[in-house]
Amino acid sequence: MRVSRMQAAENRETVINVASRLFRERGFDGIGLKDLMKGAGLTQGAFYKQFASKEDLAAQASRRAMESATHRWSAATAAKPEDPLGAVIAFYLSMGHRGEKMDGCPVVALGSDAARQGAEVKASFEAGIREYLEMLGSWISEADGEEAGGKTMAILSTMVGAVLLSRVVNDPDLAQAFLDAATDQVREAVAA
Repeated sequence: MRVSRMQAAENRETVINVASRLFRERGFDGIGLKDLMKGAGLTQGAFYKQFASKEDLAAQASRRAMESATHRWSAATAAKPEDPLGAVIAFYLSMGHRGEKMDGCPVVALGSDAARQGAEVKASFEAGIREYLEMLGSWISEADGEEAGGKTMAILSTMVGAVLLSRVVNDPDLAQAFLDAATDQVREAVAA
């Protein structure tokens, strides 16, 4: 049965969305094409009509994951426009976000995997990280009246590192301690 162009485009978007979530949960090498396509409700043969390679899909899925993450930051700030940085800190450095393996921060979930991928995957992450920095920088420079630059990078590094460390420990109290310590450090850095 032949698939219309519109249906093919919808199928492609479905595969990218599913891959975005499954890669965050299992890693780029933690899921094969057969299971990935099954998760999208399609056959493995449909993959090769949509993507040049698994790396091509990984780049597209990484871009989608980073876009999803920045949309979540925007949603958090929309809920608390008087304190956008505080809203993102409260959302990002929370036990709820820690537990979101499929929908959480792609940098936390896939950062070390992405470092071993090709230029296209890294470019997707870089674009998303630059968006994170731009958002954080706008709130930090508003807060202290200066250019954010290195402070913004240190804050993002602290936030990502804290969520990563909180995910790799079993003890929920230790996980919460990482998140709390990062919250305190970020607030101190902004206030300084």
